[in-house]
This record gives sequence, structure tokens and C-alpha cells, in this order.
Amino acid sequence: MIRKIEKKEIRSRIHKRIRRKLSGTAERPRLAVFRSVAHIYAQVIDDGAGKTLVAASSVDKDGKTNGGNVAAAKAIGKLVAERAKKKGIKAVVFDRGGYQYHGRVKALADAAREAGLEF
Repeated sequence: MIRKIEKKEIRSRIHKRIRRKLSGTAERPRLAVFRSVAHIYAQVIDDGAGKTLVAASSVDKDGKTNGGNVAAAKAIGKLVAERAKKKGIKAVVFDRGGYQYHGRVKALADAAREAGLEF
């Protein structure tokens, strides 16, 4: 029988392929996005040091966002950009995490750009 490949496994393969080519440095860290059905998460990561510099998610209590919709993604994009600017980060490399650049992922990226992050 032919084994059906799960969506999670397909996304994981795509993400691994992306990560081979893309990595964050101290000068230009990586803005990584993860989305679940209920929430959306964003982190600014320095892969050289292996540290998360800034993070924001719809689970945060100060985020004042509700769940995993496009409006929440826009709020998280703006919030992560503001936190990054406070830490002195102006330019990042965008890591869509294996997801299509569409919907919530695109909304988060556009909001982060509007708030001042360059990528």
C-alpha cells in the first residue's frame, strides 16, 4: 500500500530545505514563524550564538491578541518588530517555517515591515 504523507511531515521537509540555505547572524538574525491552528508565534534568532533574541506570540499576556487569525498575526508582527527595534535589530532574514507565504504568515511579515524591520 501507498503510505499517505502527513501535512506536518511535508512542512518539516520544506522547512529543512529552507534552513539549509538560510541562517541568522548577529548582524542579520532570522525572524522565524510558527503557526498552529489556535496561535501564531514569531522569534528573532541568532543562529551563530544559538540564542533567541526577541519573541512574541498570541499566547503572550501583554500581546492582547486573540488566537490564530489574520488580525492576531498582524498584531504579533508589529509587536515582534517593536521588541526587535528596542534591542537594536533593524534588519532580519525572514524564515516562513515551511508554510506558504500567504494568509497569516504574509500578514505577520507585512506588519513587521510596516513597523520598521527590513527584510
